[in-house]
Amino acid sequence: MKLLVTHTFPVDAEPLRIYDYCTGLFKELPSRKSVKKAIERGQIRLNGEATETGFWLNGGETIELYDLEDTPPKEYRLKLEVLYEDEDLAVIVKPAGLLTSGNSFKTVTNALSYNLSPSTSVDKLNWAKPVHRLDKATSGILLIAKSRSAHMKLTQQFEKNQVKKTYHALVLGKMSGDGVMDTPIDQKEATTHYTVVRSIPSIRSGHLSLVQLHPKTGRRHQLRIHLSTLGHAILGDSIYSPKELYLKHKGLFLAATAISFRHPIQENPMNFSIPIPSKMQNRLKYEEKRWNRANLE
Repeated sequence: MKLLVTHTFPVDAEPLRIYDYCTGLFKELPSRKSVKKAIERGQIRLNGEATETGFWLNGGETIELYDLEDTPPKEYRLKLEVLYEDEDLAVIVKPAGLLTSGNSFKTVTNALSYNLSPSTSVDKLNWAKPVHRLDKATSGILLIAKSRSAHMKLTQQFEKNQVKKTYHALVLGKMSGDGVMDTPIDQKEATTHYTVVRSIPSIRSGHLSLVQLHPKTGRRHQLRIHLSTLGHAILGDSIYSPKELYLKHKGLFLAATAISFRHPIQENPMNFSIPIPSKMQNRLKYEEKRWNRANLE
């Protein structure tokens, strides 16, 4: 645990909750959400001790901000596709079935040191870190920070919904046109725009549709929940797919295929995309052949 910043709450100041006072206090924590998380995980300490968001400051207290991660991740020697890299950030492709981070050894975080060059930035992170997450079963583009400034500013872009993400999914049933899915998730606003790319008949599920998705919010399992609520669960979804239509042992047919953001330091637009995964295209071909064969017999 490394001490980053020490601050003293003024003796003559009006009492204020530590959560409110720390919002905007540390450049490393650019939003109320990041302050809340820092307090909850013990990164912000009061007089050397862990505290709570509702604690009231009365004057003279010492507030400390710590970096809790002292031990570098154990290197996982898995080759990743790197789309872009500079001193502040990288853009990589996460394989399906790999955790973004966590206690497991086999994670994207642990594989980054094997795939990326160490940053020479003056405020480099101790090691590169993903700025956002993709579910274990989801493949696709993942944004990585290599410097503290990049991590902070990219996090701000995500929290302000300034990062534009595109996904593609194969879903059960026949969809057409485009539309908006806005069912709240965990009592929070959630919005996803969709455009149907293609729909084909399927012996197994009636129809199968390839859909392009643009989430405007970032709730957990948002795309999976929205599509299943609409009656079109993603193919291979072990949680939200109807049991009788769950496709086993093939993985989830969902991929993050494009991302757009502003470079956190240079401030120029950055746009990256990858092709729709071949397993989606192959599944469409397979389903079409089955259907055509059955209708010729």
